[in-house]
Amino acid sequence: MSEANEMSFNDAEQMGLSFEEWQLILKRLERTPNLCELGIFSAMWSEHCSYKSSKKWLKTLPTEGEQVIQGPGENAGVVDIGDGLAAVFKIESHNHPSFIEPYQGAATGVGGILRDVFTMGARPIALLNALRFGDISHEKTKHLLSGVVAGIGGYGNCIGIPTVGGEVNFHSSYNGNILVNAMAVGLAHSDRIFYSAATGAGNPVIYVGAKTGRDGIHGATMASAEFSDETESKRPTVQVGDPFTGKLLMEACLELMAADAVLSIQDMGAAGLTSSSVEMASKGGLGMEIDLDLVPVREVAMSAYEIMLSESQERMLMVIKPEQAETARAIFEKWDLDFMPIGKVTDTERLVLLKDNEIACDIPLAPLVDDAPEYDRPYRPEELQPVLSTAQLEKDLPLADVLQRLLSSADLSSRRWIYEQYDSDVMADTITGPGGDAALVRIHNTDKGLAVSTDCTPRYVDADAFEGGKQAVCEAYRNISASGAKPLAVTNNLNFGNPEKQDIMAQIVGAVNGMGNACRTLNTPVVSGNVSLYNETDGMAIQPCPVIGMIGIIDDWKQAKGCGLINAGKAIFVVGQNGDVNDGWLGCSVYAREIAGREGGAPPSVDPILEEKNGSLIRQAIANELIEAAHDISDGGLLVALAEMVIAGQCGAKITCPDSGSLHGWAFGEDQARYIAVVSDVPAFTALCAASDVEAIQIGETISECELTLAGLPPISKEDMAAWHRKTIDDLMA
Repeated sequence: MSEANEMSFNDAEQMGLSFEEWQLILKRLERTPNLCELGIFSAMWSEHCSYKSSKKWLKTLPTEGEQVIQGPGENAGVVDIGDGLAAVFKIESHNHPSFIEPYQGAATGVGGILRDVFTMGARPIALLNALRFGDISHEKTKHLLSGVVAGIGGYGNCIGIPTVGGEVNFHSSYNGNILVNAMAVGLAHSDRIFYSAATGAGNPVIYVGAKTGRDGIHGATMASAEFSDETESKRPTVQVGDPFTGKLLMEACLELMAADAVLSIQDMGAAGLTSSSVEMASKGGLGMEIDLDLVPVREVAMSAYEIMLSESQERMLMVIKPEQAETARAIFEKWDLDFMPIGKVTDTERLVLLKDNEIACDIPLAPLVDDAPEYDRPYRPEELQPVLSTAQLEKDLPLADVLQRLLSSADLSSRRWIYEQYDSDVMADTITGPGGDAALVRIHNTDKGLAVSTDCTPRYVDADAFEGGKQAVCEAYRNISASGAKPLAVTNNLNFGNPEKQDIMAQIVGAVNGMGNACRTLNTPVVSGNVSLYNETDGMAIQPCPVIGMIGIIDDWKQAKGCGLINAGKAIFVVGQNGDVNDGWLGCSVYAREIAGREGGAPPSVDPILEEKNGSLIRQAIANELIEAAHDISDGGLLVALAEMVIAGQCGAKITCPDSGSLHGWAFGEDQARYIAVVSDVPAFTALCAASDVEAIQIGETISECELTLAGLPPISKEDMAAWHRKTIDDLMA
């Protein structure tokens, strides 16, 4: 057997395996593995590939529904959207690589998530992202932000897929460990979905795409470990992306699928040829034999270990119909891509690798996948934060001064500098791009539109993981509903610290339980996702960030609404609130952090039943043409939401404030399940609210002057608010 030098526990430990896992490998193999075999085990048993610390809890999430065609376990989730079409979507992290090499880390994150989608037979139509950076004044933030944004734009713009939405936040906990989560959405015919399970012993296994190099070796293992001061020395483990090759690969694969030549297909993502071959064979209950000397490589003298663990980009593994081999070869030659039969499917349930006419690896598949470790890690009950009253947080400042500080804060400032570097209009189907509640993309040959959003509020999760997990789902639900679309399903990206620490494991358990609670109530099953753990640097964990990516459908995209104020003389309502409200929840809010200088405190409570009721009311009112603009109330509260509507629109707003209680609590509290609705037919709207048992109160009206006026206070011009809003990130990146 080649690479026959037997490994020791010291070698296994260097690859991220524990002593117990090393002992388990010896037991399963009944011998000591060689370098290639140990590398394969370490990659497949890494947190990134096996979900060994989170699998127990992920199994509790709702994953089924009448709209679900494919749930978790494939390259991406698939949801029926009618008319014989399906939405295919997933979100995935590229956190560690993006901190080490921000441009390539972010770019290859985009490339990888696109491959997950078109591998299923879908043409990608939209990209989104969820980004977290350190304190905006930290010495590395400008460099990392600039590189990540350039990488996302560089790949997405070049491959010709619009980046239509996303979110960005800043907090000191991300100073040494940023988060880069990329989401892709595609369209496919619902009866033409392609899967990864290998079929037919004897069928050829084909390698297609770019050549294999030494970039990204052991990237999956690196992504499953904490950072340290030596992190930047890991640059060689960051992959290098090529969007032009990615475009060729996408078109070639979609053409081959249309030719009905593909039996199964798998992206070479994390762990490269290792994960793709192991997952294809194991899902099919079969085996695979590969001759590594046939793998197209771009570097000399690559070992079996290097070829199997490389994460070079723009590569696929597929099983094709033998009689279609020449058709497939012709398609890939036309697109100037490598097409190489490198092996065959077997019935042995083993992975056998040949190199230099010797056996480099011969291991059973079951221990790699079915028998992979699954941990029930201990966790201690969360120490919940105290409820902070308005009196504990409210400062004696003019309302306009508070609004200025909030709009210009890192949390709430305009992200225009970021999203202007993304091409959001390529493909000419983007109806609503970045900057609003949810993006909206037109679906060809129908009147339908697909609404998409990403959301999470890490400070809530940090304070109360269960409530924070619920809130992430519910805010995405509000964003989709505010556009007029019906929420359908969820993909998630769970970004946490070291699960071996009981307080971190408690965050994971609480957040997953909260997400499950909300998804069940809102009928938005989780159909795909990703877990990114060990997001720590020198023992300091990030604020927990379980990102939700949600999609929704609207039957007529022309009925969809934005958040900008359009016409004067229309009534402004708050939905989800009555006239008795004269205060608000300031604990754990942006106000508490920016004005009171206090982080923490219990977050606002979240009621998914109320969210469903209020969201349904908004969608029905939009469908009945009773609303001409809508916006969910979230970070910064009511007044910030109103300011955003004025900034985004063509007119202003005149608002009546309560004459008692806390003006700051009322204006900046972050109570949940609320929307601002600009109503064109007040009698019909109030009748609908009454019939739906939904609270709503008129607080003002739109005016022709482009300003925000609160009774008894000087008006604030749109120009001033827009300048405050743009200032922080523009100044940082100037």
